[in-house]
Formats: sequence, C-alpha cells, structure tokens
Amino acid sequence: MKADELRGRFISYFERQGHLHLPSGSLVPAGDPTLMFTNAGMVQFKGIFTGEAERPGPSAVTSQKCLRVSGKHNDLEEVGRTARHHTFFEMLGNFSFGDYFKREAIQFAWEFVTDDLGLEPERLWATVHHDDDDAFKLWLELTAIPEARIRRMGDKDNFWQMGDTGPCGPCSELHYDRRADLDDRITDDQFEAAGETDRIIEFWNLVFMQFDRAPDGTDTPLPAPSIDTGAGLERIAALLQGVGTNYHTDLFLPLIEAAQEGLGLEYSLAPEDWEDGVAFRVLADHARAVAFLLADGVFPSNEKRGYVLRRILRRAVRHYWLLGRRDAMLHDLVGVVVGQMSPTFPELEARREHLLATTEAEEELFLSTIEGGMSEIDRAMPPGGTGTVAGKVAFKLKDTYGIPEDLTGLIARERGYDVDWKGFGEALEAQRARSRSGSGQTTSMDLSAGKAGGTKGPARSRSGAGQTLNVNLELSPAVGVVGPGWDKALRQEFVGYADLDVETDCRRWARGGVHAFLLERNPFYLESGGQISDTGRVIGDGWAVDVTSVSSDEGRTVVAGRLAEGSLQDTEGVIEDSVLAQVDPRRRETERNHTATHLLHAALRRRLGEHVFQAGSLVAPDRLRFDFSHRGPLTEEERADIEGEVTGGILANPEILSSLRGYDEAIAAGAMALFGEKYGDVVRVIEIPGLSMELCGGTHTRTTGQIGSFRIVSETGVAAGIRRIEAVTGHGAYERELERDRLLARLTEQLRCRPDDLAARMERLLDERDRLASEVEGQRGEATVRQIETLLAAAGTNGARFVSGRIEVPAGTDLGDLADRVRGGLGSGAAVLHIVYPDKDRHAFMSVVSDDLIQHGLKAGDLVRASSRATGSGGGGGARFAQGGVGDPTLAEEGLGAARALASARIPALSG
Repeated sequence: MKADELRGRFISYFERQGHLHLPSGSLVPAGDPTLMFTNAGMVQFKGIFTGEAERPGPSAVTSQKCLRVSGKHNDLEEVGRTARHHTFFEMLGNFSFGDYFKREAIQFAWEFVTDDLGLEPERLWATVHHDDDDAFKLWLELTAIPEARIRRMGDKDNFWQMGDTGPCGPCSELHYDRRADLDDRITDDQFEAAGETDRIIEFWNLVFMQFDRAPDGTDTPLPAPSIDTGAGLERIAALLQGVGTNYHTDLFLPLIEAAQEGLGLEYSLAPEDWEDGVAFRVLADHARAVAFLLADGVFPSNEKRGYVLRRILRRAVRHYWLLGRRDAMLHDLVGVVVGQMSPTFPELEARREHLLATTEAEEELFLSTIEGGMSEIDRAMPPGGTGTVAGKVAFKLKDTYGIPEDLTGLIARERGYDVDWKGFGEALEAQRARSRSGSGQTTSMDLSAGKAGGTKGPARSRSGAGQTLNVNLELSPAVGVVGPGWDKALRQEFVGYADLDVETDCRRWARGGVHAFLLERNPFYLESGGQISDTGRVIGDGWAVDVTSVSSDEGRTVVAGRLAEGSLQDTEGVIEDSVLAQVDPRRRETERNHTATHLLHAALRRRLGEHVFQAGSLVAPDRLRFDFSHRGPLTEEERADIEGEVTGGILANPEILSSLRGYDEAIAAGAMALFGEKYGDVVRVIEIPGLSMELCGGTHTRTTGQIGSFRIVSETGVAAGIRRIEAVTGHGAYERELERDRLLARLTEQLRCRPDDLAARMERLLDERDRLASEVEGQRGEATVRQIETLLAAAGTNGARFVSGRIEVPAGTDLGDLADRVRGGLGSGAAVLHIVYPDKDRHAFMSVVSDDLIQHGLKAGDLVRASSRATGSGGGGGARFAQGGVGDPTLAEEGLGAARALASARIPALSG
C-alpha cells in the first residue's frame, strides 16, 4: 500500500466514525512560546485541551506535519543512521475533545489496523502505563491480544507530554512484531531490546490526555479527559510495504534516486550495505525538512527557527561535499519533494520557486566557505588523533566558516575527539556581549494588574504573579509602579484609525518621573505588523507629558513618558482623570509609507512572480523597509517597472477600503496573509481596489493619492533568498529629489557642461582614467617580470633548483599566467612565491613544479599547503600549479621555509 493511500484510508475511516477532518497546522506553532516547532499532532489543539480555546467539534482527524530537531524531542543525530528516525515526518492522529475516552480510542485503533490495513493480529503487542489498569483490561476485552503481549511500562515509555509543561497523560502504544518466531514468552527487558533493534516496532501511540503540567511539575486535571493519538505514517508505510526501514518506502526512494543521480554514486538496498548509505538517507530526510520549513515561512538565518533550518541544510551540504560533490544539489531534491507531496500539501507548489531558489542560494553560500572550514577542522582534529578541541576553535568554525556547533560535534565524534563546549559558550557569550554593547537600556515597569475591559489574563489567573511591561525609556534606576486602582475595569477602544487628537478619560500613575496612562479612547498605535509605535502628548490641567513609549499589558495599550510642561507629581496609586491625547502628526507620514508598502508588495508579485512573499517590514515616518522572498538582485528594468507600478497606483487615487471579515471569507476573497502570523476568526482587511488586498491591522491613508510620490532608495540582499527594498514617500521622496537636483547642479558646474552632456563628459573622463591606469599597470607588469628574472638567476642554472621569494604584483594579475612564466624560466625545479598586492594589502602563496619532479612525487599543491599552514591559512591545487592564503603575513618567510623543507625531503637534489 502506497503512503498516499494509507493517509487517505486513515482519514476516511475516522470521518466515518464522526470525526471532523482538519488540515495540518503549520510547523511553526501559532502563539505558543513553549515550542519552537510543531512536534506532534496535538500541538494545534493544545488550547482546546487546556480549555482556553473552543473546540471545532467533538472529535477530529488530521495528518500533521511534524519536526523534531529541538528541545525534548530531538532526533537530528539519529537521522540516516537508524531505520526510523527523521527530522520531518507526518503524524496521523485522531482526537477526542471530551467526547470519548479510552474504550473508543482502543477500539478504533484495533479495528483500523486489523480490518482496514490488514495487519496480522498475532503480530500486534500493546503497552500501557504501569498504573493504568483500565487500559490493560480494555485491551484484553476489546481485542485479540493475549495477556502475555500486553506489557506495563514506566513513565519513560508510557507517559506522554508535549514539552516540559502543558497537556500530558498516560499512554498506550501498539507495536508490530517482525520476528520470525513470534515468541511472546519474553521478559520486559527482552521486549525493550527487540524494540531497540527494530524487531518489534512501535507505530501508534494512544495518549489519554488527563493533566496540565505546570513548570513546577504539578499535574492538574484537565477540564475534560480527552484523546490524542499519533500514528507514524512513515513507520506504518514501511510495515505495509514489507521493507525493514522507512527510507525504503515510496516516501523516500524517489529522493534517494535523485541523490544517486546528483552524486553519480549507487545506493544499495542490501542490509549489509546500510552504513554506506547514510549520506543518501540524510539528504532524502533533510530535503523534506527544508522544503516544508521554507513553505511554512521559516527563512534561513542565524537566529531561532531560521538557524535550525540553516543547520539542517548545511548538514546536508556537508554530506554531499564529503562524497565529492562541489556544486549545489539539495535544491533538486527539494523539487522532488514538491512534486511528490504538493497534492496533499498545496503550499509546497504555491511557493515552489521560492523553495528552490532559497535552498540553492543557501547551498552556494555554505559551499563558498566549507573548503576553508574543513581545512580548519583538519588542523584542529586531524584524522587518527585524539584530544579536545578548544572552545574558541569551535566558535571560530561557527563564526568564520558557518559550521554549526552540532556539525562540529558530529565530526568530532566521528574522529574521536571531544569539544570544550564550556569554552565555546564563553566565546559565544563574549560575542553577544560585544553585539549588545552601546545599545540603549530598557527599563521595566512592574504592573500588578488583574483583568481590565473583560480581557482574560491567563498567566495571572493561574499564578497571581506581576506582569512586566517594557516602556523603552532609558531610565536609571528602574521604575516599578504598583497601582491598586489599576484593577478597576476600563473599557479601552482604539480610535487611531480615524482620530489623532481625542479627549478621553484615563487611568494614570507615576513614579521616578515616568508617567503612564491607560486611555479609554486611545489614538496611539502600538507597534505591530512592521508599523512602529506612535509618539505624541498627553495633556491635562496645567501639565503635558511627551509620550515616548507605547506598550501592551495583557491586551491593553499603555502609553508612557516624561513631563514636558507644568507640574505633575508622582502618585501613590492610580488616579482617574480626563485628558487630551495627541498623536504626533508625523503619523500621517507613517500612513503614507504603510499604504505604499501594500502597493509595493503587490507590484513585486505582479512583476517578479507569485513566489514573492513578505519576509519582514518596517514602516516609520521617514521611510519604509520591505523584505521579500526572491533570489538575486532586481535588474534595472525590474526596479523601474516596480517603481512605475507603485506610482501608477498612487496616481489612480482609489479609496482605501477597510473591513472586518471572517478569516476564511477573507482568504477566499484573495486577501494575502503573512506566513507564521496568528489570526483570529475575524480579521481586518485592507483593500486597494484592483491593486491589493491584505490582512492588516495598521493605519493607512484614505486614498492612494495621499501618498504623494514613491521612490526606491536601495535594493539589497539580507539573507539567502531574501531581498530588501528601502523606499521613501511623500515629503521624504520630495526631499530626495531636491537633493538629487542639487547634486546634478554641482556636478555640471564642476565639469563645466550642460546637464544633457553630463553622461558623455563622464564617459570621456573614465576612458582617460582607464588609459592612464593601463599604462601604469604595464609598467608594473614589467617590474614583476624583472623580479621573477632576478629570483631565477639567484637560484643558479645547474640541475634541479628550488626558487622562493617575495614579489609584488599589480591588482588583477592572473596568477595562472604568472605561473606559466615562472615554469617557462625554471627548467627542472620547483618554486614557491610570496605574492604581495600592495594596492590591496593582500597576500598569497603560489607554487609550481616541473614535470620531471612531479614524476618523483613532488606536487605544487603539497608545497603551497605547507606554506599556507605555517601562516595559519590553507590552500591547495594541482601537481603543476597551486595557490593558497597567507594567514599572518609576518610568518611568510616561515611559510617559504616550510615549503623548501618539504621539497628537499622529497627531492634531495633541491636541498642545495
């Protein structure tokens, strides 16, 4: 049975049992800070199990995308080495939200695996938690499993929890016996040993969700006992297809075949060749993880989820690099994943171009540094040696060569070394401290707040702990404000879409010169969706406070700042007052930039393709910044077309339409949603008729014409597959054009020409500069030839000779041509030269060896490698010609000496 049919049968079976079929959640858990990635089918239902979210129905069935590469569930090190561990996998699951419990869950599982899938009952085992008598009895009552094949296990095997905190409970697992004798007279230890060697395989876990685990380990009963089951699609497919490993199912074999083609090597399905195929399996697994992470909006970076993606991708590159592949190939496997799995997960096909382009760009980025990184690894832990790699060396591998720490650890284990991870951590923290130095200090205000305006504060209702609110003020000492009146209900309304100046009732308090306000009618925008927070003033009777911070406290917006006018003392508690709240008029500039961002996004997609998605943004009064998925810089024509499209949208001057709609309705109407964002059932839609429709909570102009004008300032790359456009609108664009006009006037005055003749005048000047530079380079080239002739003459003319020394060459010198000139004058011998580029302050080593000495075992690559290593660098090349780096130029003479020593050891005639 193929995997697609298995998935379909599972879903159909539970639909017949009254379960609602729901789509897979994202690999990025929405609104859950306890998890980096979705690692189980129940993650998207966590709020339902804890009673914090409404259930979509009494029961549900899904096929959930999962990733296990971090935290408690981390299988990265086992990938490709064992038969069943993966980074990305699918978990088939049926869920009861207080509808049914243990009896029905066991009955459903047994019926499906024996009737629908046809697994032999005599090969099935069940395990239960050692305290779960109910589950033990139900397996005996409802199934054909004899008592000898129902095993009681401890917490490690049969108590499930999603993370260190959250929903949890005892579980019961189904196992399939692959042994020939099917002997059930085995001990628990023998049963576990059979599991570890894949002779008895666990493939379905029924979790009886009963508790919510707190950080202190306390288990509180959930509002209603529920069911969370997880069945591994890949494992069941392997059982049904009669293969001993998930990697030999139809889910992985097409990827392994693509890897064979890319590597030019054969993969053997024979069990005795298992160890030889690790790289193929890693590539197949990692291609799936990379494809799905990118499709769910994760971008390669050096932080958090993006760094995990980068680590997975670079592990794959390292595997094919070790097998001799020097060009990017993982993106080809990602393309196979898209073609194979997009019928089930259409987001793959929707972002195909982005997936392929980003993967290839990341591969090329790592391939550009891996040579140096592997040379550094060879120096730090040469094969056949032992010892401990210094922490600063491991950090250098990460910081300089992009080798992730887990990859360094893997290579160290393969070669028999330890790593000083404490020293690594110290080096990493030192770098972070340097990055933080010079940054502003953030002061925290501790607000002991309960509920306000009917907003539930779940953390407070459980623990009663204070809530910390960052007000982004550079204050010393830190200010803590506790106001008893804060607990009074205040119904807050955001009125900033329409009004910038409002009279409103408020709650206010102060301490240490910082004044904070909770406004009933609040016009101040709180930073969200890339749009920065507002500034402005709060004015009372005889006083005014400049608002410099807008923050959130359990769903309420708090504005804060220092006294600007009048007199206002610190307060012992919260005071009710009536004030005038004024947002800085520069907000109108922010609105121009925000609406222009929507026009820009739409123009990019129309001009470049549907693979373009927003990857980040900044909307401020003076500029806008927009990050988007695209490979390679824009051409001059593309940039002009995009700028022209946005300008056309401005001149058309349609009215900006804002509406509240159901999420599904908005998406069906064509509204764009941002990947990784959490949306409620009702969303705000911003529509520019005929041009753009996006889900957005920001503030905008009333018509596009109010933007005034739009100019792109720069377009750059910020990460692999991610580009950034910075632009200005309105007054900013006007000022930019004025500055350009002033610059043009200065240039025409200095060059004494009309504006229309400026380009031709510049071309003539550049041609003259190039002619003069060519003359100078010719003279330098002659000087280089004279230096070579001097070195050759100094080495004598009799027999084989070794030539070494320092020569200065002009920038742009072709070392290959230079090597040919040296070989031509050398005759029999070898040469190692320290090449210096005075104009660029650059250094290099170059070596050549004559053909007769090559036949006696001397190679140019060996010589230059010896020279480079002596200076702390690396290099290599062929037998006739090679080049390498100079790590410390002050050690260049030692490098030349190392090469001479090697040459004389290989060819004694060169020692003279």
